[in-house]
Amino acid sequence: MDDPVYQEDFDRFVRTQREAGVEAVLVPGVNAASVPSVREVCARCPDFLYPAVGLHPEEVKDDWEEQLRTIGAALDDASVQYVAVGEIGLDYHFDVTWKQQQLQAFRCQLQWAMNRDLPVMIHSRDATEDCLSVLRDFPELRGVMHCFSGSHETAFEITRLGLYLGIGGVITFRNCRLAENLQGIGLQWLVLETDAPYMAPVPYRGKPNESRWMSFVAERLAAVYGTSVDEIDRVTTANARRLFRLNE
Repeated sequence: MDDPVYQEDFDRFVRTQREAGVEAVLVPGVNAASVPSVREVCARCPDFLYPAVGLHPEEVKDDWEEQLRTIGAALDDASVQYVAVGEIGLDYHFDVTWKQQQLQAFRCQLQWAMNRDLPVMIHSRDATEDCLSVLRDFPELRGVMHCFSGSHETAFEITRLGLYLGIGGVITFRNCRLAENLQGIGLQWLVLETDAPYMAPVPYRGKPNESRWMSFVAERLAAVYGTSVDEIDRVTTANARRLFRLNE
């Protein structure tokens, strides 16, 4: 929601989401520069937009330690009630130059979450083995594997660690195997998400994503699980509220 694509008519956009039944939106930071933008946009709708902050693995470069200091200081700011540490994780897709630094930054931020009793929003791309290895060292961690599209075996391993699977628009894409990879995974392990402005579901694929379009994700999940959209809405909303403690 702090992305420029949503700023032109921000109030109308928020109103449209709320009118469609969206109850809460998480706004994650990805680097030190996003700390003020996340804080400012959430301050505009404090009963609807909830801030998170973290250093995304693709943002781990030569200044990663300085960025972490800025983000850590933000988490210590008592005037802002962050609901999660994220988006954090590992990404080896384009470049592994900073692989060791990504691992260090990931571990550091997981420890922050543990120390502050906050959940994490985890990004993992082409780094499943390393990501799971690190997560096994934090058995009491709460969190969600963001934008999950992995294998059946990986889904079971993540839930065995007590973490949720974030399901977004990718499940509506043609030839996506996520539906079959969720077989045997109970609804109690799923939350819905957007990855906005990316990953808009069919029939809006390619457009800036909107929270209200999670209804298409819910419809697909209802078909996969052989249940009603209302049941998908009820369970995944309860999961999200429990994970991020939005009803406390």
